[in-house]
Amino acid sequence: MELKKLEEKLPEYTQPKKKVFTKKGKLKKDFYEKELIKLQIQLVKLQNHVKTTGDRILIIFEGIDAAGKGGTIKRITEHLNPRGARIVALDKPSDREKTQWYFQRYVSHFPAGGEIVLFDRSWYNRAGVERVFGFCTHEEYLRFMRQCPRFEEMIVDDGIKFFKYWLDITKEEQLKRLKARENDPLKMWKLSPIDIESHKHYDDYQKAKEDTFLATHTAYAPWVTVDANDKKRARLNVIRDILSKLEYEGKDDEIVPDSKIITTYHTK
Repeated sequence: MELKKLEEKLPEYTQPKKKVFTKKGKLKKDFYEKELIKLQIQLVKLQNHVKTTGDRILIIFEGIDAAGKGGTIKRITEHLNPRGARIVALDKPSDREKTQWYFQRYVSHFPAGGEIVLFDRSWYNRAGVERVFGFCTHEEYLRFMRQCPRFEEMIVDDGIKFFKYWLDITKEEQLKRLKARENDPLKMWKLSPIDIESHKHYDDYQKAKEDTFLATHTAYAPWVTVDANDKKRARLNVIRDILSKLEYEGKDDEIVPDSKIITTYHTK
């Protein structure tokens, strides 16, 4: 069936609006949770297929602080077997790691056969936070930009199924979320000094993102951008996008992402 027709059949467009959206235009909790369970059942089927075939899946999530990367990853892995689905969220490099080839510490976490690995931030730290805050030299940044497409070509060439998502939010939405973390004792651990400073550098991050896309968006490793201003809608559509791009036993072929939320980057 034509992709556009499948999009028109998405439940948020076929059910009454008052059952789907709040007055502010965001997904209602009940609708979201019902749709999430359906997609998570498909994710379990996908993992069973990956385990059987020995496929390797690598997914990285990028975006400014408070964009919703961790929450999206949590919903993807919530009902998966942790022995075959790993989350990688690396701390700043050790003194020893600083002397290694930049990509080296990430490679050690790559999936083996039958595994799904999700990076909550990745080697793109160099093109984002390290560039914006001056944590790397200009020479190190340029070297990264030269090497990254070749590095990712090797990932794909080796047979790893590789996906890159960039979660986008507005400056106003970021501030709202950072303030919520500050006032919530259960979310305070998410708030770091860098997070607070990142809001002041929002425009710098946007410039860094565009430069990153221009240098590292390729046919074999394309960037997919996600409108993440509605967390719930973003999560559903990231999962839909992943499922739509992979073959597995028991797949629902009518699951497609909403193109209003999920967009493959195109150079301007």
